[in-house]
Amino acid sequence: MAEHETLRVVIAEDFAILRDGLVQLLADRGFAVLQSIADPVSLERTVAADHPDVAVVDIRMPPTFTDEGLRTAIGLRHDYPDVRILVFSQYIETYAAELLAGAAAGIGYLLKDRVADVGDFVEAPVRVASGGTALDPEVVIQLMGASRRTDAVVGLSNREREVLAHMAEGRTNSAIAASLVISEGAVEKHVANIFAKLDLPSTPTDHRRVLAVLRYLEG
Repeated sequence: MAEHETLRVVIAEDFAILRDGLVQLLADRGFAVLQSIADPVSLERTVAADHPDVAVVDIRMPPTFTDEGLRTAIGLRHDYPDVRILVFSQYIETYAAELLAGAAAGIGYLLKDRVADVGDFVEAPVRVASGGTALDPEVVIQLMGASRRTDAVVGLSNREREVLAHMAEGRTNSAIAASLVISEGAVEKHVANIFAKLDLPSTPTDHRRVLAVLRYLEG
């Protein structure tokens, strides 16, 4: 997968000022912005032609400004599984959990009005490009509430659910410990319990942290 300096990105955002701002922001930090487009049809064509590492996609785009961007992202996820998706929107669509179906890698969902630090946003495409997740905790909470749980997921403790929500953001164990004001050893125990309760044994290829998030959100 491409490193930060050579990460190839396309941006699909219909609001011109924000679109140009994202292009400048990422270009200034060494990303290769291949295209910036304003509609889902152009996004599909660009991905087919350029096969970027990451597509940054708004949800509400022309022509109806409802969910065209999300539906296109779900389609791209299916047709081009190697292209990572970072949804960047003001809105939470509960069926966005479909983005997390199938291969457990390379999905982000950030809310525009909750990104308080530019560094956090810039890190998100890097994280999803490497096969991780970058999910706003508010997105996780709402998708959790909308999804059907397996018996194993219902069996998670409140603290394990908190740890899992932070895992969905892509946080390390040390970062989770600092956020929850507990020891890193305690986080490690919670993570191990989550893996055990969700029946996620260690394998050389699977990203168990991502798989745990998917198991929680899957319908």
